[in-house]
Amino acid sequence: MNPKRLERLRELFEERIVFNKVIGLKLLEAGDGKAKIEFPMRPELIGNFNMGILHGGVVSAALDVVGGVAVQASFKDEDPFYSMGTVDMRTDFLRPGKGQRFVATGQVMRPGRILCSTRMELVNEEGELLAIGTAIYRVTSKEEFRLVNL
Repeated sequence: MNPKRLERLRELFEERIVFNKVIGLKLLEAGDGKAKIEFPMRPELIGNFNMGILHGGVVSAALDVVGGVAVQASFKDEDPFYSMGTVDMRTDFLRPGKGQRFVATGQVMRPGRILCSTRMELVNEEGELLAIGTAIYRVTSKEEFRLVNL
């Protein structure tokens, strides 16, 4: 992916989607239908206060975001950016969300101009696999989106 497109993706997912900013998501890599993001543990992200572990909603949100970035990264550099929506998503929680830093990776398994399927993983700084996910995203070019929503 060319550096200019990567910066546009970074700005979109880190700054313009405010919820991602609240979680503290940072885009590390994107290209060829793959993506990698990270975020630090913070008190606001704790779900179980007795165990001090990451909230399951944050886990699912991070997996959803990295899957979406992977879809955007699957298009050629000359393609326009697309509007996307999650059609279906499954999260399997494998271990409690313990850690100080988390990394999520995503990969497009089946690309398409309308529907794309992805697989995602979340690990902590020790490399322990905490959760996996799969998702289907509906993609619409900005021009198509404008025509449908007139």
